[in-house]
Amino acid sequence: MITVLAVHFAVAAVAPFLFRRFGRNSFFALAAVPGGSFVWLLLQHSAVYSAAGSTAEIIPWVPALKLEFAFRMDALAWVMSLLVLGVGALVLVYCARYFKDKDDYLGGFAAQLLAFAGAMFGLVIADDLLLMFVFWELTTVLSYLLIGYARTRLSARRSALQALMVTTAGGLAMLVGLIILGFTAGTYRISAILELAPTLVTGPTAGAVAAAVVLILIGAITKSALVPFHFWLPGAMAAPTPVSAYLHAAAMVKAGIYIVARMAPGFTDTAYWPPLVLGLGLATMLVGGYRALRQTDIKLILAYGTVSQLGFLTMVVGLGTPDAALAGLAILLAHGLFKATLFLVVGIIDHHSGTRDIHKLSGVFRSSRALGVVAGIGAASMAGVPLLAGFVAKESVLEAFVHFAGGDTSEQNQPWGMLILVGVVLGSILTFAYSARFMWGAFAVKPGVDATPFKAIRPSFLAAPAILSVLTIAYGVWPAPVDQWIQPYASLFAHGTSESGTPGAGGPDVGTVAGQAGHLALWHGFTPALGLTAVTFALGLAMFYGRNLVARAQGLVPGWIDADRGYQAAIGALDDTAVWVTGRTQRGSLYFYLAVILTVAFVLPLTALILANKPLPGGLYFIDPNSPLQLVAAAGIVIGALAAVRANKRFLAVLMVSVTGYGIALMFALQGAPDLALTQMLVETIILVAFVLAMRSLPAELRDRTGGKYRVIRVIIGVAFGVTMIFVAIYAMGARVALPVSLEFPKLAYEGGGGLNIVNITLVDIRVWDTFGEISVLALAATGVASLIFVRGRGEGIRASSTVAEGSVGRRTGVDHNSREAAALALSRKFAASTRDAWLVAGRTMAPERRSIIFEVVTRLIFHSMIIFSIYLLLAGHNLPGGGFAGGLTAGLALTLRYLAGGRFELREATPISAGTLLGVGLATTAASGIVPLLLGGQIFQSAIIELWLPVFGDIKFVTSTIFDIGVYIVVIGLVLDVLRSLGAEIDEHFEEDAAGPAEDQEPDSIPAGVPAGTTAKSQA
Repeated sequence: MITVLAVHFAVAAVAPFLFRRFGRNSFFALAAVPGGSFVWLLLQHSAVYSAAGSTAEIIPWVPALKLEFAFRMDALAWVMSLLVLGVGALVLVYCARYFKDKDDYLGGFAAQLLAFAGAMFGLVIADDLLLMFVFWELTTVLSYLLIGYARTRLSARRSALQALMVTTAGGLAMLVGLIILGFTAGTYRISAILELAPTLVTGPTAGAVAAAVVLILIGAITKSALVPFHFWLPGAMAAPTPVSAYLHAAAMVKAGIYIVARMAPGFTDTAYWPPLVLGLGLATMLVGGYRALRQTDIKLILAYGTVSQLGFLTMVVGLGTPDAALAGLAILLAHGLFKATLFLVVGIIDHHSGTRDIHKLSGVFRSSRALGVVAGIGAASMAGVPLLAGFVAKESVLEAFVHFAGGDTSEQNQPWGMLILVGVVLGSILTFAYSARFMWGAFAVKPGVDATPFKAIRPSFLAAPAILSVLTIAYGVWPAPVDQWIQPYASLFAHGTSESGTPGAGGPDVGTVAGQAGHLALWHGFTPALGLTAVTFALGLAMFYGRNLVARAQGLVPGWIDADRGYQAAIGALDDTAVWVTGRTQRGSLYFYLAVILTVAFVLPLTALILANKPLPGGLYFIDPNSPLQLVAAAGIVIGALAAVRANKRFLAVLMVSVTGYGIALMFALQGAPDLALTQMLVETIILVAFVLAMRSLPAELRDRTGGKYRVIRVIIGVAFGVTMIFVAIYAMGARVALPVSLEFPKLAYEGGGGLNIVNITLVDIRVWDTFGEISVLALAATGVASLIFVRGRGEGIRASSTVAEGSVGRRTGVDHNSREAAALALSRKFAASTRDAWLVAGRTMAPERRSIIFEVVTRLIFHSMIIFSIYLLLAGHNLPGGGFAGGLTAGLALTLRYLAGGRFELREATPISAGTLLGVGLATTAASGIVPLLLGGQIFQSAIIELWLPVFGDIKFVTSTIFDIGVYIVVIGLVLDVLRSLGAEIDEHFEEDAAGPAEDQEPDSIPAGVPAGTTAKSQA
């Protein structure tokens, strides 16, 4: 099972490359994947229908959280997989002739369709609630992409978004229900939960289980387009017809039906199951059939017919009796066959005639009798005509509802059974009527309408619907195999929730007595169900022949009764509310935003502290008597904070904020946390540089734009927030009731991590997932900063310094040559020209007045030492203070010195590698350090200790988590480089362009070959 899943997704990943080489014929190669999987599925029949009743594959993932890759193939999953894989293969074959090589995005479309088949297969075989939900959401995302295939059409994008919104909302409700159910049951294994169902439903957890089941059913209802969420399915017909045939007839919308069928053996007795499943199912069946009779597009006739049939299917599989379970899976298979056939026929008609309008189609049957026969078989099966799959399945359905209404079983205590039966018969009448309307609209000759031009159909194009129609006939005349496939599932309702019973599969025969399932057969004799079928045919034919009268009657219904309009009104109201809220909260005032954030941040915790009414923990002290230097650090922090508040210059305010940060670093050092102190100091330095670079585009003065009353409010909020956080920290330290997990960290670090630095080993080994998430956020933050500054690219377009004229960068203009400033500039230029060997590679590009010889000398002296020291911190961090983060920050500071001393061209010479490349390589290195152990048979991110002897170096102890640390080191360097190029080099260039003035006054940065350095445009002229 896992191999089948892997092959689907692997081939989907390479599908775009196949289409670049082979075009639309690549669909045949892709069809081989579900086709081969279908053959494999048939070979699993003996194992699934053996005495065990199922096969399973389980791979533990996070046992402590009860997360595992658990897959299970039982009778229900096997039958559903027949549809998913079989119809999927035929639809892909059909696509090879439906699309043209010139169609756009074929590779991506095919990849998504094949991946959808894999996701749907994973959904039906998943034996874990959370794993099943993962596949559930994959089908949602992929269906969104497939419905919106025609991305340039507004209707396709709107329909795709509508389907996504509705099904995602239901999926979120379903997720909550799955978590509640799994937590209540103590396991997320679906098979185990069904075994525990009788106890869960009747025990003390009955209320929670009932709520969970309701939430799960909401997800199923939205996915299977039941009332009131039925409107998204007809809208999804904007998708290409193969998508409609697969997703909306055979696969995706069946996901909700599958969930109902999967939960039914254990939870039909919960409080809200009958009204949701039977009530909404019946309403959907009637609404869908009614709306199908109003459509003039043959594809929409089928779409609303699908809505009707989905309501019908939900009622049957959710009825909760053995005969209903048998009938439910029987009609599910029949529906997949005839509805996929009809959608594929519609695609051929649209493809060859250019229209789907029943008022324009005329005489298509005369042009293609083979197509008409195939469509007629599908429509007749949908209507329940004898000798076809639809008739066999529908007879068993009617028989189940007759029993439910109280004919000869113990279900006669159901007061609404007769109402349900009448509703099902009315829905069946509508089904017959719109089936006839489809055939008439698509193939009949209409008086007064010109014959529709129709091209000849290639046999390969007709093959897929023809095969499905043949299977429909075979199912109808020989239903015994299908009956044998379904009986084990039906037996769950007769013999409890154990899934090991196999009546009908080599076990005891199952009769038709109460509490047991019957059999599928072409002829059951003269039964009430057969009589209801006759009534259905008669009234259905009457509605078809009286279609004009029916249309006039439907025209009297008010137009405002439309679920889609309700959806649009709800979305419009939501948009209006969002505009109203945004206009009153997003006011463009930083003071207002901070006031709201800080007020909420102290009001909620303060309220919790007051309501808790807990005493202060004992053993508090405010000054460590063993470290009086803490008073000095604290005084510096307080002074820095007050000075930052009172500062009237931006640079001074930022500098004072950094003083508080350095004070905190000193506190860390005094408390015996050198790693934290080192990291805090480096971070403060980098942040100070970033602030200073960014503030160059802001006014130097800090102007107070708020009045005195607002100042008082700000003081109150600031003090309240600070004091509240102090007491929150105090109470938090005294709230522990269990031993901290960190007590075991020293032992884990030394024995498992192979090092002495607990902090670093925690980051790269014990809590490596946290660190991986944090560096991913760093990469995202760097990308965000770069995108805000550059819009496109990452600022790697800086030319080499060799192409820049000497002394041209940052040159000042408009200086009075008689002033003292002019004399100073002349002296600096003379000094700069006196040296032939610049201290920095790109230093010569800077204008003389912008250069500092002291800064250049110091940078050249310490740059390489800082790089070496950063590598030392990286490698020594496993046993001593340091690590990848501290080492990366140190290397970033070295690059910062190069930039400050030599400008953007010097930064380019120092790091010719793209910041994006560094971030990508760093993340890839950390990911590889986690994946490689898994490939070697270990666990993800598992560390290994390698001890070896090397010449010169002697004994070496290497821990593989150092590779992860190297990735962190590279990511941090990439982050700093991104900031320097965004807030430094890019802003520098803008300033220089603004200072240069109009184009005719600019002196070019670059000089032509053969022209001496320093030659200006004027001198060349």
